[in-house]
Amino acid sequence: MTERFSFELGATDGAARTGVIHTPRGDIRTPAFMPVGTAATVKAMLPESVAATGADILLGNTYHLMLRPGAERVARLGGLHRFMNWSGPILTDSGGFQVMSLADLRKLTEDGVTFRSHVDGSKHFLSPETSMAIQRDLGSDIVMAFDECPALPANRDRIEESMRLSMRWARRSRDAFGDRPGHALFGIMQGGLERDLREESAAALRSIGFEGYAIGGLAVGEGQAAMFDCLDYAPGLLPDDAPRYLMGVGKPDDIVGAVKRGVDMMDCVLPSRSGRTGQAWTRRGQVNLKNARHADDPRPLDEDCTCPACRGYSRAYLHHVYRAGEMIAGMLLTWHNLHYYQQIMAGMRGAIADGTFAAWESDFHSLREVGDIDRL
Repeated sequence: MTERFSFELGATDGAARTGVIHTPRGDIRTPAFMPVGTAATVKAMLPESVAATGADILLGNTYHLMLRPGAERVARLGGLHRFMNWSGPILTDSGGFQVMSLADLRKLTEDGVTFRSHVDGSKHFLSPETSMAIQRDLGSDIVMAFDECPALPANRDRIEESMRLSMRWARRSRDAFGDRPGHALFGIMQGGLERDLREESAAALRSIGFEGYAIGGLAVGEGQAAMFDCLDYAPGLLPDDAPRYLMGVGKPDDIVGAVKRGVDMMDCVLPSRSGRTGQAWTRRGQVNLKNARHADDPRPLDEDCTCPACRGYSRAYLHHVYRAGEMIAGMLLTWHNLHYYQQIMAGMRGAIADGTFAAWESDFHSLREVGDIDRL
């Protein structure tokens, strides 16, 4: 097993890429989807269940973990891996996005952000230096630089000011991260939908130097067409020999479109959140198990799926337990959704390696256009 963090680029097919991220805690096959374990758990799933879906890496969050149970407590208990019983790699988000989207009474300065917790109103401060210290206490394998992410739409002046602040914070994050063999720091590109600002941000990050690079500031309200327009050029602004991570994406067709454009890593709460609200993602699109038409349906969600929900349970049962408020509904549907997402990633890795990504993508979209034939 490697003692260092490294990225090995494999096959390419157009802009789409396969590869392997090597870490001391295990390899991450790319393109990779990272299930979100915001508060040290992927909701409704055991760690071994998440691994069984094919996930190589999980995501945790600095903002949530600093509020509860506290990073110092996690460190005293042996670090995040031991605390949540996950032996594979973990990436922690820096907390910047959550401060923007969840926290109350934010006060932003050059030094950092003062805010009040959305949990109990307590006052906190996050900066590049404190974010790096918290993530060090958590012991994550991949650490994200601290940035500021304005919601879209926003005017150009606001995006430009925010991007340049994030680049100054990126330098401070790099300095505060220090020398940590086996761990990696990812810089985050910002710039909204402005190409010249994205180019400026990418150049600044490359001059600092990171083990990986994220594309931030997308999937924040701009819509898929605008996101894809940005992704048509943004990944190519980043180094070829480092992983590229699109933050907070997304729906299955978002993921396929991002990989097509050169993205290596993604994360999103959608598959687990959907599972808890009676929504299943399948090859033929989304299935709403809340609908009454499933009450007498003996079929599985997807006859070709090998997850526990599809192997052992009917749509009628899943409809029943969801409507009855039983916990098993969220457990089975989340397992199915995460399994399906990992099947998408495996399918794309194989197609890119075989040079057949365009045909795979065409089949993916064709099945979704047919839709789910879910009426008896």
